[in-house]
Amino acid sequence: MASESNTPSGGHGEKATMAQVKGLVRRKLRKVPPHEEQSLNIYPMMDIMTIILVFMIMQVANETANISQSDELQLPWTTSTEQLTEALAIQISRTEVIVDGRPVVQLRNGTVDPSQKQGGANGFLITPLLNEMQQHRDRLKLIAQRNPRRPFTGEVQIIADRRTPFRTLSEIIYTIGQAEFAHMHFVALEETQGGGGGH
Repeated sequence: MASESNTPSGGHGEKATMAQVKGLVRRKLRKVPPHEEQSLNIYPMMDIMTIILVFMIMQVANETANISQSDELQLPWTTSTEQLTEALAIQISRTEVIVDGRPVVQLRNGTVDPSQKQGGANGFLITPLLNEMQQHRDRLKLIAQRNPRRPFTGEVQIIADRRTPFRTLSEIIYTIGQAEFAHMHFVALEETQGGGGGH
């Protein structure tokens, strides 16, 4: 078996030709294994970020209603002792409808402006409220897809001022129902204790 020489001239003191040098370089390069392509695998990082995002969304969705009374929002009384459940909070004051802490519809003396309803003054569907509720429905359904232990139940807490007109309450209930939120809980103060919540 012939061994390969590292010198272009073959070790006899002769000068190597350019062709011999090139041939030697090519042979050396063939022996060097190609560099393995190094790349950053971002898929595990994306999985971790997705898990963190879903966890944060679930935490926000689990927050219960933060109720603070004012001249614009005075809760009715109840003798029920049932405790609040975890659900999306819809607050109806004399001046606005707030969904999950975000003002969605402005009210005038507790009534919805006809321009914000489908069908005008006689309509029941409040368009801005429907759009907001559909976004929450889609978000909660996405959470349910990621975590089957938290199915979409369509539950809401309605925290309404005790002077809210029945017509306004009916319009809000109808609109919420159109966005697939069919389980509604009404928040009121416990009459026996003068504080706390029940529905």
